[in-house]
Amino acid sequence: MTTRRQALGLTLAALAPMPARAQGTQQPWRPDRPIRLVVSFAPGGSNDIVGRIIAENVSALLGQPIAVENRAGAGGAIGAEFVARAAPDGYTLLINSAQPSIPAIVAQVPYRTVEDFAGIAVAGFSPYVLLVNPKVPANTAQELLALLRANPGKYNIASTGKGSGVHLGAEMLRTKYQIEAEVVHYRGGGPAVAALVAGEAEIGIPTMASSIGQVRAGALRPLAVTAAQRSAALPNVPSAPEAGVPRLIHEEFFPVLAPAATPAPVVAALGAAFQEAIRQSAPRLLEVAGVAPRAGFETPAQVMGLVRETVAQLTDLVKTAGIQPD
Repeated sequence: MTTRRQALGLTLAALAPMPARAQGTQQPWRPDRPIRLVVSFAPGGSNDIVGRIIAENVSALLGQPIAVENRAGAGGAIGAEFVARAAPDGYTLLINSAQPSIPAIVAQVPYRTVEDFAGIAVAGFSPYVLLVNPKVPANTAQELLALLRANPGKYNIASTGKGSGVHLGAEMLRTKYQIEAEVVHYRGGGPAVAALVAGEAEIGIPTMASSIGQVRAGALRPLAVTAAQRSAALPNVPSAPEAGVPRLIHEEFFPVLAPAATPAPVVAALGAAFQEAIRQSAPRLLEVAGVAPRAGFETPAQVMGLVRETVAQLTDLVKTAGIQPD
């Protein structure tokens, strides 16, 4: 019986240069020029970090450079729209963890979140981190809630743009725990975390990938990871239930997508390469970005099914929380 890894190896082997076959036999698709991987946020954010880690191995597998291109703005929607409108030839791809959160919180999205894309792979999953600038007088999540309730409107929360997962995490904190704090939008995870380190913003729920280095260095004080269990990447930081904020369970994942009309053989070849690259990158993804790959998202239908399911979940969450999309 062929295992999943063996099958993946056979598919990747098919990507290598092969002798000419008999006329009429279709060759497996293989790129003959560089591929552009669009990151829908600024450099230094989680999508940028994860995309660049994976791109190194994808480039080696496909024999072509993977050019990472940052197209930040509108909480990830600008980069997503660019790829949705790109030529469906396999040479323009997207990595965007905000893909399912944008339609939950933005009323008018300029593309169709599911129908305009084809699934290539899911690079992994990661919780967010509830943290503060060290000058904020709160050493636990409970102390932070007490501080915010005693000082309504005094503190602000850094976001990576309207509709992003970081924005949704900030809204969850405000609505589920009834606190008043202004949400300030930046153009990506890197700028938002830089603002937190500088004290320009006091509170954040950034992605683990964008903040893990500053947390480990002591430049930011973590209060909880937004997951039911602790993360192996930050084992000393309590989970949300341990920190007393059990309603702050929030996780991001990183779908790699192509324009919807990309031919099936191209999608299959890209999927095999990206999935193998993710497997090879798993130790580094966890160490550098706190991102852990999961099985079960190997086909285009599985990738887009995850996006579709998460859109529904986040839309329900937004409605229940009383957040008004605009």
